Amino acid sequence: MDSSTIMIDLLLRKYKADQKWTRMVIEQLSEEDIVWSPTPESNSIANLIAHISGAVHQWFETAYFGAPYIEDRSNEFKRGLQMSKEQALELSKKSYDRIIQVLEIMKANPEKLLEQPYLNFPTFSGALDNQATILEMLLHQFRHLPSHTGQIMYIAKMRKGQLQWS
Repeated sequence: MDSSTIMIDLLLRKYKADQKWTRMVIEQLSEEDIVWSPTPESNSIANLIAHISGAVHQWFETAYFGAPYIEDRSNEFKRGLQMSKEQALELSKKSYDRIIQVLEIMKANPEKLLEQPYLNFPTFSGALDNQATILEMLLHQFRHLPSHTGQIMYIAKMRKGQLQWS
C-alpha cells in the first residue's frame, strides 16, 4: 500500500467518525439547543453546522461538483441564525458525505491529489490560495473541521450535561 492510499484511508476513517459523532450529538438535542449560544458573541451549533457546510461547499463542491463559488459567507456566523434539528442533521450529513465522496475519488485516482482546481477562479483571500492542491485542501479541512466538531460537542454538553455515545 502506498503512502497516498494510507493517508486517504486515515482521512476517510476520521471524517466518517466525525460524521457519526456529530449526528449522535445532534440527535440528542432539542430545536432550542441547536440555535442556543453560550454568550451573545458565541456561535451556536447552527452557526457551526452552517460554517462546516460553507467550508465544504467552498473547497470541494465548487471544485468537484460544479457548485457556484460563494464569495461572502458571513451569514454562517449571523447572530440568531435559525436552523431546525432536522436541517442540522441533513446539512451535517451532506457536508461530510461530500468530503467522503471527494476522498473516494482521490482513493481511485491518487494522482489527483496534486491537482490545483482553483487556478482559474477569482483570487481567494484566506487560509488557502488559488494554487492550493487537493492534498492541501484536504489537510487544511482535516485541521479545521474537527475543531468545529469539538465545539459542537462542547456546546451540546453545556446544554445537556451528559451525552450518550452508543
